[in-house]
Amino acid sequence: MEIVLADGTVARSDRFSVAVCTCRRSRAYPWCDTSHRRRERTGRQAEERKQ
Repeated sequence: MEIVLADGTVARSDRFSVAVCTCRRSRAYPWCDTSHRRRERTGRQAEERKQ
């Protein structure tokens, strides 16, 4: 799998199954590593979640 990022960088993965990160909080961006689940939300996201 290859992804061309906005800045022209090419990200490659040889894994059988990959997930693309859409929240941009992954430590392995552009690949999703579910690290966003452990990070606290800040700002507007935290306020929206409280409601």
